[in-house]
Amino acid sequence: MPRKLNPAKKPTPKPVRARTASPEAPDPAGRFYYKGNRLKQLRAFVYIVRLGTLSRAAEALFLSQPSVSLQLQALERELGVPLVERTRRRVTLTDAGEALYDMARPLVEGFENLDREFLAKARGKQSGRLTVAAGASTIQYLLPDLVKAYRERYPDVQLQLANVTGKDGLALLRADEVDIAIGSMLDVPNDIAWAPVYHYDPMLIMPPDHPLAAREAIRLEDLSPYGLILPPQRLTTFRLVDMVFQQRRVPYTVAIEVGGWDVIKQYVAMGLGISIVTGICITDADRERLVVRNLRQYFPQRSYGVVMRKGKFLSPEARAFIDLIKPGLLTHRDYDESGHSER
Repeated sequence: MPRKLNPAKKPTPKPVRARTASPEAPDPAGRFYYKGNRLKQLRAFVYIVRLGTLSRAAEALFLSQPSVSLQLQALERELGVPLVERTRRRVTLTDAGEALYDMARPLVEGFENLDREFLAKARGKQSGRLTVAAGASTIQYLLPDLVKAYRERYPDVQLQLANVTGKDGLALLRADEVDIAIGSMLDVPNDIAWAPVYHYDPMLIMPPDHPLAAREAIRLEDLSPYGLILPPQRLTTFRLVDMVFQQRRVPYTVAIEVGGWDVIKQYVAMGLGISIVTGICITDADRERLVVRNLRQYFPQRSYGVVMRKGKFLSPEARAFIDLIKPGLLTHRDYDESGHSER
């Protein structure tokens, strides 16, 4: 009787353990763990450069520092070049990193502002909110024409002007309570970028019947016998005037300290003293009631411009305002380099 053959037993397949992709090793296709989202890599890279450290970039991106570090490492491996040099306090760009940053920054900025710009273009106009910090003289004498042009071009933008001193304006910038500031600066902190645009000469003003009014050329020493009307000591103008007199060892007297260029000009017109003001506040009407002499040979020019916090992404509304002040100003790299507050 023929013997039945037992069919061969099929070997029981062993369970296959799923392999987890590692950022340290490439897969067979030569891709890395973060290859699937290049935008995340570039965004992390741009934030690292802007803010100077991985920890600050991670905080701004709401990620852990290891996650940001892995994204940077993956980007460097895929491109085959180091992009940053790491030190104890901050990172600095390599030559390759400089080239990539110039290419990546507009892409990341464009993506982050996509919703707002799309809505603006869909409506055919700019919309949103813009807050600008500036001093009283800047708001009164420099900004009116700019504000008028901006309102005519972007009527739906809610524009707010914060009337503050320079120190308070920096505090608002650092707290992200204003988009930009417009004004003059003597000392620029490491975390602030300043782009001067307007330049004004220092002017001596006096009433028409003053003993110095008949002179065309006036020396600094000629001012000593007469009392000066100056802004408060905490303001830049007082500091500049005091510095020049001290450096040249010329004595001077302050008759009145008072805030506001209009008040100072009114007091000078009344014969209560003479003053040294910035040319920004001199109008045609002032020249009819006051005698004005240029003191550029003794005092430095005052420059006014755009003040920004390094590393801050500027909104389309802020960019549009800056373009009105000076087209192409934002093509310079200084404004968006990383910096560290001295607070």
